[in-house]
Amino acid sequence: MQHAAHTALGRELHNSSDTCLHGRWLLLLRVGWVVVAMLALGLFVASIPLYDAHLHLLCAGAAAACTTSGQLTPGDVRRLHELGLSRDFYATYTIVLVSLSALGYWLVAAFLFWRKSDDRVALLATVSLVTFPMVFNPGIHTLPSPWWSLANGLSFLGSLCLVLFFYVFPSGHFVPSFTRWVTVVALLYWGLVYFFPVSSFNPFSRSQVLNVLTYLGLLGGIIIVQIYRYRQVSSPAQRQQTRWVVYGMSMGVGGYLALFTLALFVPSLFSTGSLASLIKLAAIYGLALLIPFSLGLAILRSRLWDIDLLINRTLVYGTLTAILALVYVGLVIGLQALLSSIISHGSGVAIVFSTLATAALCQPFRHRIQQVIDRRFYRHKYNATQMLAAFSTTLRHEVELDQLREALLAVVQETMQPAHVSLWVRPTAHVFEANASFLAKE
Repeated sequence: MQHAAHTALGRELHNSSDTCLHGRWLLLLRVGWVVVAMLALGLFVASIPLYDAHLHLLCAGAAAACTTSGQLTPGDVRRLHELGLSRDFYATYTIVLVSLSALGYWLVAAFLFWRKSDDRVALLATVSLVTFPMVFNPGIHTLPSPWWSLANGLSFLGSLCLVLFFYVFPSGHFVPSFTRWVTVVALLYWGLVYFFPVSSFNPFSRSQVLNVLTYLGLLGGIIIVQIYRYRQVSSPAQRQQTRWVVYGMSMGVGGYLALFTLALFVPSLFSTGSLASLIKLAAIYGLALLIPFSLGLAILRSRLWDIDLLINRTLVYGTLTAILALVYVGLVIGLQALLSSIISHGSGVAIVFSTLATAALCQPFRHRIQQVIDRRFYRHKYNATQMLAAFSTTLRHEVELDQLREALLAVVQETMQPAHVSLWVRPTAHVFEANASFLAKE
């Protein structure tokens, strides 16, 4: 075991040194990053007045086009007025959310650049983060043609760097080695999509099937490569890095998909201009910030080992929230139907009773869910906790030294699983003092 640990540590240190940049290349890349960051920031700020004017215009096209552009229809304006809000509020609200999201990405990118700009993996991540607001900001499309072309070029650079980052993360190398050819595919795909979107020689514009298959192939390759790395070649620290990134991506993308699915099944609830649509917009941009923050923690290797506790708490409280929401809705609907024929204020009584019942069920449900998740996903930790709790009970009630010795050896063997266990007991005048030494498992 010690030999394996030293080998993993040596491989990790070797990989870290391999990803370091030196000399002229480092200076050139740092200057290039500063130029890209200043261009991205400048274009974003320049687009704000144009985007504000764009959001004030009413959309007269199809519903799908209006949703993509962010513009309001007359019906959307009417729903805003019902809430006591105006088009000015909607435009300002949207721009503030977009700007705060972009600021989060830029702050993480700047901090990574300041701390680890000599690491090529971190540098790839910072380029992706600093250009990410360009890719997903509708306001960029309101820029005049020359500036829009420059913003399009930055979006291309960010998309390319993001794909390459996930193919080399966390070691900085293409593993397996043949995955380096994905660079050619990504260059070809993103180059044609961004610079020649409607050209006749662009096969992706002529065939939607080819476009979707190539896009899904790039994303699917990332998933396969990361699984292979995690299971076969990653060190313990690298696995924790991967788990942080997967956690952030899962929460950000998963939250967006959950909101999208909910809006798909209940479109009337999330109509543009409604209160639910405004909350949904804030939730989407808030969830998107989980991606840069988790990525920054993974690259900086800060609090890597907290991810297990965070995943555990997310599973517990996410499941608890979903179950309590279903219980609450079920109780409200059921009690309203039951009491409507008995009393005139059945709706209010049903809501009060459902709220009290849900609050009373919160703690029992949480403890039960915690036990199920620990038993299912953290079996070794769960078994060790159960054994230590049982041993604590034994210590309080057992007075026979031989029985305590056997119980102690059994607990150590089961929880720590050492290669050898030795126990030396030295008697004193009134008590026995035990000094146990455990040899590390080889």
